Amino acid sequence: MTHSALTVPPSSATRLDCLALGEVMLRLDPGEGRIRRTETFRVWEGGGEYNVIQALTQCFGHSTAILTSLVDNEVGQLIAGLIRRSGVSTDWIQWRPHDGLGRDSRNGLYFLERGFGERGALAVMDRANTAIAQLRAEDLDWAALFDRVRPRWFHVGGVMTGLSEHSPALVDAVMRAARASGAVVSYDLNYRASLWQQRGGKAAAEACNTNLLALADVVFGVESLPRPVDHLDEAVFTEALADLQTRFPNIKLAASTMRVVRDASHNDWSGLCRMDGQVYAARHRPNLPILDRVGGGDAFAAGLIHGLLDDQPLSQAIEYAAAHGALVMTTPGDNSSFSEADVRAYADGGDAAVKR
Repeated sequence: MTHSALTVPPSSATRLDCLALGEVMLRLDPGEGRIRRTETFRVWEGGGEYNVIQALTQCFGHSTAILTSLVDNEVGQLIAGLIRRSGVSTDWIQWRPHDGLGRDSRNGLYFLERGFGERGALAVMDRANTAIAQLRAEDLDWAALFDRVRPRWFHVGGVMTGLSEHSPALVDAVMRAARASGAVVSYDLNYRASLWQQRGGKAAAEACNTNLLALADVVFGVESLPRPVDHLDEAVFTEALADLQTRFPNIKLAASTMRVVRDASHNDWSGLCRMDGQVYAARHRPNLPILDRVGGGDAFAAGLIHGLLDDQPLSQAIEYAAAHGALVMTTPGDNSSFSEADVRAYADGGDAAVKR
């Protein structure tokens, strides 16, 4: 399949549609309350890179797998079970033994309250010394792994690179193996301040991205905008994407959500992508109601990747990407619980009337 400059390997029964590298954590959600006052938590699995492939399988029906590492205890098995529930393959999880205390290695947790109105969402990370943060470039034969998995697409991003001082070299090695295997390689510029707080902050994250973007075919996000925005200004985002592709000519497609936060419960929302000098933008959704904003950008990326895997016109793929991201932010949790029919109906102008 070919989208001008971007060639996606054809679908095949012997090929996986998408493989992602990233941490999968257990999210603990206090519902409508606050973390400091709750007596109960609901749990989901989540992680920046994982959310993309979860949606590719759950919503769009693609074959996917997660390349991650977990500690083999009850929490690790819970996370793996939640992954399997969505249809994502767990065959490539690297299991580490449990030492009884989590002193050597542990599974990542994070607590997140959703926010409402003027009270913003709040996350508390508990992910130091996790199993995936200790995975190193030399731990596996990545070329042999890709020969076996043969994914059409490989996805990774800035969350994975921020996990430890070893993670950037690991991501570099896996991206190179993915490229050598013929997979399309996508990279999400996701920045998590908590991960880089003691490692040089945003400047260090951007330096890391500079090294890795030279290995990417598709990039999601922008590191900075040329000027502040208080409305959905396509020109500003287009300029940022064009600058990114000028700096990295290997990037065949650059895409980004467009979001203006009105309050925790309402965002202006859209998305756009740029390839071969052409810009494709989704329709604007001003004052979009938000229940849980976590995962909206990942759902957008999943929708666009699906369009490219499915050989859709970019004008259609970007509409489905933005629609999917908007829908995912109407439900709790990081993940997609929608069908492709839901996304298509909303992208085509469907409303919130009761369906009987």
